[in-house]
Amino acid sequence: MAYQDIYAGWKSDPEGFWMAAAERIDWDRAPSRAFFDQGPAGEWFADALVNTCWNAVDRHVEAGRGDQLAIIHDSPITRSYRGITYLELRDRVASLAGALRAKGVQKGDRVIIYMPMVPEALEAMLACARLGAIHSVVFGGFAAHELAVRIDDATPKAIIAASCGLEPGRVVHYKPLLDRAIEQAAHKPDFCVILQREQEVASLTEGRDVAWHSFQYGVEPAECVPVEGNHPAYILYTSGTTGQPKGVVRHTAGHLVALNWSMKNIYDIEAGEVFWAASDVGWVVGHSYICYAPLIAGATTIVFEGKPVGTPDAGTFWRVIQNHKVKSFFTAPTAIRAVKREDPEGKLIGDYNLRSLKTLYLAGERADPDTIQWAEDHLGVPVIDHWWQTETGWAIAANPVGIELLPVRKGSPTRAMPGYDVQVLDEAGHPVPPGTLGAIAIRLPLPPGTLPTLWNAEERFRKSYLAHFPGYYETGDAGYVDEDGYLYIMARTDDVINVAGHRLSTGAMEEVLASHPAVAECAVIGVADSLKGQMPLGFLCLKKGVETSPEQVVGEVVRMVRDQIGPVAAFKSACVVERLPKTRSGKILRATMAKIADGEEYRMPATIDDPAILDEIAAALAGLARG
Repeated sequence: MAYQDIYAGWKSDPEGFWMAAAERIDWDRAPSRAFFDQGPAGEWFADALVNTCWNAVDRHVEAGRGDQLAIIHDSPITRSYRGITYLELRDRVASLAGALRAKGVQKGDRVIIYMPMVPEALEAMLACARLGAIHSVVFGGFAAHELAVRIDDATPKAIIAASCGLEPGRVVHYKPLLDRAIEQAAHKPDFCVILQREQEVASLTEGRDVAWHSFQYGVEPAECVPVEGNHPAYILYTSGTTGQPKGVVRHTAGHLVALNWSMKNIYDIEAGEVFWAASDVGWVVGHSYICYAPLIAGATTIVFEGKPVGTPDAGTFWRVIQNHKVKSFFTAPTAIRAVKREDPEGKLIGDYNLRSLKTLYLAGERADPDTIQWAEDHLGVPVIDHWWQTETGWAIAANPVGIELLPVRKGSPTRAMPGYDVQVLDEAGHPVPPGTLGAIAIRLPLPPGTLPTLWNAEERFRKSYLAHFPGYYETGDAGYVDEDGYLYIMARTDDVINVAGHRLSTGAMEEVLASHPAVAECAVIGVADSLKGQMPLGFLCLKKGVETSPEQVVGEVVRMVRDQIGPVAAFKSACVVERLPKTRSGKILRATMAKIADGEEYRMPATIDDPAILDEIAAALAGLARG
């Protein structure tokens, strides 16, 4: 069947479509129906009983494929790689789950995972799923304050961490960050499990910390615990929040069904084939397409501990694809831009045999046409931009290569996937004509695998996503749909910027800047960056009579953002200005400031309080550029 037929089939009978997709999952108790009109936005397969770990690991062993590689760990930083078969993975996960169970972890308990890109990170996630515990992975190396906020929100019974992470040329000390976070947090975990890496052996806190290997010694392996279809599989906090965090919840059954459907239909991956998502387990891509989806589908997944350039050069992606016979490769446009900057002629690509590679997928930020063209020219395979969010867990719009390769239109993530009725609305919530820019929204209900709510924050879920356009999920993105149904994502409609594929809140950064004793007022905008897509830029208004030099204040706030949000924010620049441009009602004109910073034409806002301030902002930016 063609894409159009499958999409039309879903639209005419969504219940039948998803019940058919559910037949590819092993159920302890099959669902009586697909959609349940309950909770703030509905739930999927709620009356089923099922276990994610069984579907991702054990069933492949039972099917006779225990000797197939489940995970390949490739670490150019340590110059090593190793493979773990499905049989080995089952035994390792059952052992860790048994040890957690022996320490009291059970269904519904939360476990925070704070790990680098090692197979043990996936094992920790799967061990939680095996027990019905709810994991929350926090990006390894996140600042102690951010980790503390998540500890207080998730209230974990246990934390699983590593002694360190590795970056090119340096060791990132995880254990001191973990210790400081627990010290700051009001909630204290019962115990912490620490994976000691040979690059750094951390000191353990007596009575609280246990070492990964000794922790599991002599324990009884745990069997899979069936959970209800609407039991939370995990909580994933959206990045960049320094206030009350936004914990996206993923229900178990819908997650299984949707991810399994996506592997064949979007990524064209069957059992036994090799899939590589070059992301991190701390992000939603790592959850969906490093850990769960490839394993649910019975494929081989790659856990990569490296960078697109510098480990050791811009050919590392192509080496991994060659050595492990990768069929489908998924990364962020910023990674391809980094490779392109280092190797503009693509000469390193010629050093490797890439015959296994059939498709390159890009997501996490808008894929600019130049980057897509460069990759197409040098790799000779389709380059597929697709669009989704932490909240959705899988693609809203994509080119469904496993069904049919639709014509690629550069700048568009192609068309909506089954389950997503995507509409472009005006401010009043009315659909706009094709080609007209508007707010992108999805008609409810959302499909399986998407967020049903936020952790401990149902009212915030309603307010953030459902209230603005009744009957719709508000994506927070703006764009348009053309006459052929191709979607174009043009901008965020809120104050979230996208730095190298990571969505970061400028408001969170402003909160840090405003806490400096010399700062009276501030604003952070995203400015265009050829490598990372966007970079944050701060504007500071200093308090009158401050004796600290502007240069010193800028240096201090840069360090503060790094300490409180983390290096992922990439906050390196700020300038001191006398005042900020505002509307008469006091709203800071961030979008106009961003246009000035990017050298774009802009219209003078009708509600601006003092137009002369824009000239002052332009002068400050010019001074920053000269400096």
